[in-house]
Amino acid sequence: MAISSSLTKTIVVGVSFFMTAFSVSAAPLPSINVGVLKFGTINWEMDVIKRNKLDEKAGFTLDITPLASKNASSVALQGGAVDVIFSDWVWVSRQRAAGKTYTLSPTSATAGGLFANPESPLSSPCNIEGKTLGIAGGSVDKTWLLYQAYCKAKEDKSVSELTEQQFVAPPLLNKLLMQNKVPLGINFWHYGARLEAAGFQPVISLDEIVAGLGIETQVPMLGWVFDEKWAQANPELVNAFLDTSAEARAILRRSDEEWETIRPLTKAENDDVFNALKAAYRRGFSGTFGTEQQDAAAQIYAILAKEGGKKLVGDSNSLSEGTFWQSP
Repeated sequence: MAISSSLTKTIVVGVSFFMTAFSVSAAPLPSINVGVLKFGTINWEMDVIKRNKLDEKAGFTLDITPLASKNASSVALQGGAVDVIFSDWVWVSRQRAAGKTYTLSPTSATAGGLFANPESPLSSPCNIEGKTLGIAGGSVDKTWLLYQAYCKAKEDKSVSELTEQQFVAPPLLNKLLMQNKVPLGINFWHYGARLEAAGFQPVISLDEIVAGLGIETQVPMLGWVFDEKWAQANPELVNAFLDTSAEARAILRRSDEEWETIRPLTKAENDDVFNALKAAYRRGFSGTFGTEQQDAAAQIYAILAKEGGKKLVGDSNSLSEGTFWQSP
C-alpha cells in the first residue's frame, strides 16, 4: 500500500523532532571539579551530594578530585587542575594581597579548641604554666595564635613562654593525650569530638576564644575557594554548586538517617565518638554571612597578623578586599 506524500512528510517531521529533543536531553551537564582532602570531613558532604544526585538535580555534574594535603589543594587550584577547593579565608586574603583573584564563600564555623586530660583540671583557661602543650596544625595554627592573644588580653600571660610546645599531627596529638604523655592539646574539631567522647574536658573552644577577644559574631573560618574571574564567567554554575553544598549541609543538620548512611566515612570507633562527631558538626553552622561577619573577620585577621606575622599573612596586615565572594 502506498504512503501518501503528506503522511511521509508528517513522519519525517515527527522523527526529526524526536531526534532533536533526544539530542537536547542527552547533552552533557556542565561540570565542576572540586579538590578535597582524601580523608577530610568535607567528604561527608560530597557523599550526600553524589548519592542523592543533588548535583544532577541542580543542573551540573560534581567531579571530585581527592588530594593528599592542604598544600596539594592550593597547588591544584593554582595550576588549574580543579575549579574549587575547601580552604580558609586567611590564605585567600594573602593570595589576593599578592595579586591573585581567589575568593571564598563561607560555609563552616565548626572549630576546635583546647582540651585537657580529665586528671589535669585547670583553674582558668590560661593557667597552664610549666605544662607541655600539644598543638596540631603547626606554629601558625589559627586556634593557637588566637589562644595566645586571648591569654595576653585576659590574664596578661604569654603562654608561649610559660609552656613547652609540641607541634604534632592531629591523630598523633590525640594519641599522646589519651596515653597521658601530654596533659593539654589544641586540636581540630573532629579530633576534639573524639577527645570529648573519651572523657577529656573542652577547656575553651575557638568560638569562646574569639568572643573573649571582644568579637561576638561567629565567623566561619572555612569555605569554598575559587577564582572570581571563573565565577564571574559562570555565575549560574557557581550559584548552583553553592546552593547544592548548602542543601547537603542542611540534610546532615536534620537527618539522623543520613548520618547512619555516612557513618563508615566518619571512621567513628564507637557510638560515643559517632554521636560526638554528629553533635559537633551540627554546632558548626553559622547561618547567614553579611557585613557584620565580614567586619568580625577583619578583626580576627588583624589579631592573627599580629600574632602570626609574615609566616602566616605575608606582607598583608589587613584583610584583603574581595576575600569573600559576593554573588552578583
